[in-house]
Amino acid sequence: MIAFIVSTALLAIAVPFVLYPLLLWVRATWAEDPIATAEFEPCVDLIICAHDEAAAIGAKLDNALALDYPMRLVTIWVASDGSTDGTVEIARRYAEHGVRVLDLPRSGKAAALDAAVNASNAEVLAFSDANSMWQPGALKALVRPLADARVGGVAGDQRYEDGGTEGNTGSDDAGSDIAHGERTYWSFDRKLKQWQSRAGSAISATGAIYAIRRALFRSPPADATDDFMISTEVIAQGKRLVFAADAVAVEPPAEASAGEFRRKVRIITRGFRAVSYRRALLRPSQTGIYALELLLHKLWRRLTWIPLLVLLAMIPACWAAGGVLAAFSVLMTGGLVCGVAGLVIPALGRFRLVAIASYVLMVNSACAVAALNSLRGHRVARWDSQRGTAGVSGRVS
Repeated sequence: MIAFIVSTALLAIAVPFVLYPLLLWVRATWAEDPIATAEFEPCVDLIICAHDEAAAIGAKLDNALALDYPMRLVTIWVASDGSTDGTVEIARRYAEHGVRVLDLPRSGKAAALDAAVNASNAEVLAFSDANSMWQPGALKALVRPLADARVGGVAGDQRYEDGGTEGNTGSDDAGSDIAHGERTYWSFDRKLKQWQSRAGSAISATGAIYAIRRALFRSPPADATDDFMISTEVIAQGKRLVFAADAVAVEPPAEASAGEFRRKVRIITRGFRAVSYRRALLRPSQTGIYALELLLHKLWRRLTWIPLLVLLAMIPACWAAGGVLAAFSVLMTGGLVCGVAGLVIPALGRFRLVAIASYVLMVNSACAVAALNSLRGHRVARWDSQRGTAGVSGRVS
């Protein structure tokens, strides 16, 4: 019985993290559906929502104005959601460069996005966070797949500073365990997006960098993740959402475990709400295999804390059973100790195994809290900037 329970729990964890990626790779390899790309330069409204982003907004606007794209075709919008720290004043210094600023009352990101879209009029809407720095060719790469009429939206590639997602930060500062773990996660997620996109649609986009056709925009609800709602509207309207690996945005990694945990809880709580709003996409009759992918990627994966908790609870029984089960109990105990140690002593995050264990423990704990929030009907309708900034100030040239 002990072996059966352990095996079942392991299978439940393996489905979204091992079996699904394997099947996804097979599908992408043998059933690829390539899109037609071309040098496509439509008019673009680049929308940046900000709440108290004075430390980042100047650098973000410098970055946006330096993009390798005909700037006569780009209008940059800063939608300030009740900022009180000088964000609006800094952004207005860029008016001579064509930057338009909306100084809005504090009503939430969804309302700010809606106001910006209603004020704009370009064919393509691109969205970014205030602390996301785009590589020079990112906008061109982001809109290029829209040359294919079947494509309604494009998800860009979010990476992290100090080595991106490819290696160590070399930093021993607080939160390095979370940063290393997050880079590992996003490396895995990037591969999934590539495979999803090659044979169909990416599940959704990240708020750091994505674009959609203006005609497909629908106002997101205040209590759901806006990037998920806006990007999946593309799929709801029968178009493809593809991944552009060469459209790269760089963000600073998480800085503090406590703050990152609270941010994850908010995001995942809003994510559960978003999937509820998009439950029609879970019907295979409407979206085909995407329905299964959405189930595995956005629900099953966020509920693997349940079988993980079962495995932790089985540690004493496994130890008593001896043999392979006892060895497994030692492995589980070691992983738990590494995870806790990394969260308590952030400097240990320089060791990759500790970093990954800490990140897994933190994220699964956040998923558990978010699931309980959802069950009791708790909603998160407001947003706050929790990540650090890129560490540079803006300038007007």
